Amino acid sequence: MITYNCENVKMPPIRRRDTSAWIKRVAKSYGKRVGEVGYLFCDDEKILEVNREYLQHDYYTDIITFDYCEDDVLNGDIVISLDTVRSNAEQLGKDYDDELHRVIIHGILHLCGLNDKGPGEREQMEAAENQALALL
Repeated sequence: MITYNCENVKMPPIRRRDTSAWIKRVAKSYGKRVGEVGYLFCDDEKILEVNREYLQHDYYTDIITFDYCEDDVLNGDIVISLDTVRSNAEQLGKDYDDELHRVIIHGILHLCGLNDKGPGEREQMEAAENQALALL
């Protein structure tokens, strides 16, 4: 089951049923299935609070993914700052909805085992995001 909640922001303009079906298609393409995945859409202050409390990071970010996966079943909590998604979209000259979907699937790709911090991993993640967005 995929749940969508928000704190300090209005629910973003996504079609939840279509988005959930898309997430499941992407997961299946990695040989995974979706168990319990919870999205929390929030503002910058909330994601900073989460970053400090759980990761001891003192900075803003667009997404934090908590991975509770078991075998081939995706379980996790994904926290997304809509403030940062909006500012990133503006800085990159991208459409807000496109950037939001990129971040939504970014968390799922992390749960599928992809990383983006090591050498060459950012490029692999971007390619995977682009492939996933093509399935939307």
